[in-house]
Amino acid sequence: MPASVPLQTILISYVALLLSLSVHECAHATSAHWLEDDTAKRMGRMTLNPLAHMDLLGTLLLPLLGMFTEWRVLGWAKPVPVDPRNLSHRFTMRGGMALVAGAGPASNVLMALVCIPLLAFAVRSYLSGLSGIDMFDLSQVQMNVFRTAMYTPVEKLGSLPYITQGMLYLLAFLGRMVSINIALAVFNLLPFGPLDGASILRGFLPSALLPAFDRAQPALTIAILILFFVGGIRYVLFPFFWVMDVCFLNPLARLFLF
Repeated sequence: MPASVPLQTILISYVALLLSLSVHECAHATSAHWLEDDTAKRMGRMTLNPLAHMDLLGTLLLPLLGMFTEWRVLGWAKPVPVDPRNLSHRFTMRGGMALVAGAGPASNVLMALVCIPLLAFAVRSYLSGLSGIDMFDLSQVQMNVFRTAMYTPVEKLGSLPYITQGMLYLLAFLGRMVSINIALAVFNLLPFGPLDGASILRGFLPSALLPAFDRAQPALTIAILILFFVGGIRYVLFPFFWVMDVCFLNPLARLFLF
């Protein structure tokens, strides 16, 4: 195997992805159970065990191929089975399905909310052991290290001054947990095809618009898959990531860093 293959980055990123996908699918299964449908629970899907949620193509082959080739692929897990007829009658069938669908992206946002302060604390802990940083520049240095942990290959994080191996892996893992969970939340909220956003939007659409919306789904699914495989999905996602960065990530990072 070539020495240039970033094995540490691949390992840490893949572990973070598996955990994030497992949380996402477990949230779907748990919300369905809370709404009185135990289909997913009976099939062993109400668990954080990644093996219960793994899809050969979406969880194993494509993410690892993307990590080895630096082709940006998020990946996916097996859909959680839900029988809408079993869902609580406190909601309409469409409303219940919208709640189950929304639980997945919500769990990823929650994971990001947990990991952002943990990453900020790790950054502050690392920088507190360094001398020679001007207090005037400290806030910018903190943000630079925070974002470096999110996006920089683990192998390059070793160039940070006086960083220990343990701190390097901690920053890298927490950084990936933040970036991957934000990416999964944004991607799954798109109201297209098989994504959670389509089920969420369907729960609120007027009944008169449902036939046209449902007829469009097969074409939208094909379009999403094409964009996914040719790399064009990044152009669809960019405005959403920009909003998430400006309104969510950046303010929270600054809140816990400074």
